[in-house]
Amino acid sequence: MAGGAYIALTGLRSRMEQLDRLAADIANTGTAGYKAERVTHVAVPRPDFGQVLESAVDVAAGPGRLDFRAGAIATTGRDLDMAIEGRGFFVVDTPAGQRYTRNGQFDRRADGTLTTADGMPVLGENGPIKVADGPITVEADGTLRAGGIVAGRLRIVDFEGTTGLAREEAGRFRAAGEAVPKTRPDAMVRGRSLEQSNVSLPERMVQLTEAARSFEALQRGIAVMLNDVDGRAISEFGRR
Repeated sequence: MAGGAYIALTGLRSRMEQLDRLAADIANTGTAGYKAERVTHVAVPRPDFGQVLESAVDVAAGPGRLDFRAGAIATTGRDLDMAIEGRGFFVVDTPAGQRYTRNGQFDRRADGTLTTADGMPVLGENGPIKVADGPITVEADGTLRAGGIVAGRLRIVDFEGTTGLAREEAGRFRAAGEAVPKTRPDAMVRGRSLEQSNVSLPERMVQLTEAARSFEALQRGIAVMLNDVDGRAISEFGRR
């Protein structure tokens, strides 16, 4: 197989990964606190082919880069909806350890524990927050009141850099590498509101179209190289 065909095949693979990431972003345009992912590509030399096929180069999808720019904050009127203005993350207690999220669409268990939509406890300054029955209000500093009684204060953290955060399910992130959470005492929380996804649907649709067309072009290129060029070379060689 010619070196150009190797490059085209690996290009197809990277375009497939790009299409998957774009599809995930588009599917989550309505998910509160969702963060878009930027796609990069890199050239990867293939030393194993050096002696036989020096032109073999892989085109690989580079590491995805999460876009942590804040989304628009929309008023919902629901007591258990909360949004962070500016930087910061809510802290969630999961069986795998503490996780971080911008999705403030919370619920309340029968025992009063404040949880995420999938039942994970939301942490305050002194552990999981429990709220009594009655109307819930959220002060700007993250203090929760239920029926006028203080239930606790949300723990809001931030990171010096977000490159150490890895996406998990349910809109949560885990801290990897040297990423260390630091409490943000000056964080601003808005009640009865949710941060919207920061995905730009028109931008993603344009990128999706470009990736799809690139995928089709690479498919046609491979067909030409394998069927027409190689076939003609074999035919001409046979005649001689």
